[in-house]
Amino acid sequence: MPVLVITGTGTEVGKTVTTAAVAAAALAAGRTVAVLKAAQTGVRPDEAGDVEEVARLAGAVTKAELARFPEPLAPATAARRAALEPVHPAGIAEAAAKLATEHDLVLVEGAGGLLVRFDEAGGTLADAAELLGAPVLVVASAGLGTLNTTELTARELRRRRLELAGVVIGSWPDSPDLASRCNVADLPEVSGAPLLGALPAGAGRLAPVDFRAAAPSWLAPRLDGTWDAEAFGVREAG
Repeated sequence: MPVLVITGTGTEVGKTVTTAAVAAAALAAGRTVAVLKAAQTGVRPDEAGDVEEVARLAGAVTKAELARFPEPLAPATAARRAALEPVHPAGIAEAAAKLATEHDLVLVEGAGGLLVRFDEAGGTLADAAELLGAPVLVVASAGLGTLNTTELTARELRRRRLELAGVVIGSWPDSPDLASRCNVADLPEVSGAPLLGALPAGAGRLAPVDFRAAAPSWLAPRLDGTWDAEAFGVREAG
C-alpha cells in the first residue's frame, strides 16, 4: 500500500487528525512517510495548514501541498474566486506517484468529501485515486447521519471500482449516544468494508509526544496499529 488516499464523508469529521494518526503509526512501525495535501482552502499564506498540523502531531513526515486558496470553499470555487490555477487530478496523481518512489507510504489527503470538485472540469479526489490505482480510506463521523454519507461514499467507490480500504471514525465521543453505539456495527455493514479504527474525541489536542505514543492503539493492524474492532464494539457498543 505505497499510496493511501484519505477522504472524509464531509467536512469536520476528523480527516486531518486521522491522517496524522495513520502517519504516526506508520512512522512507529519504521516506515518513511510523505503527506500530500491536494488543495488547502481557507488558510492564509502565512498560516499553518493541514500538512503542518499532520507533521506537528505525527513527527518526521515529508510535507507537500499542491495549492492554497484563501477562502474556505470547495477548491474549484476557491481557485476561481482567487483567479488562481486550480489543482487537477492528474497533478495530484503525478505528485503522489513521485513521492511514492522515495517513501514507503504516501498519504494523500483530500478536501472535504470524495466528490468535492478541484477544477472547472469537475475533477475530484476519486479521479486522482483512479489514476493512482490507490485504495481509499474513508473517515466518518460517529453519530446520527453518518450511515447515509458513508454508504453514499462507499457506493461511489464501488461504482468506480476503487478499493475501499476501510472506515475510521474520526472522533469517538467520551459518552457515545445510542446512535453512535449502534453505528459501530452498522458502519461496516453499510460500507461493505471493515472498521479500521476510532480516534478519541480531542485527539488532536494531545501533546505530540502523547499523540504519537497513542496513535497505534486507535488503528487496526492494516494501518500499522493494534486496535481491535471486535473488542471496541463489545466495550463501546454494548
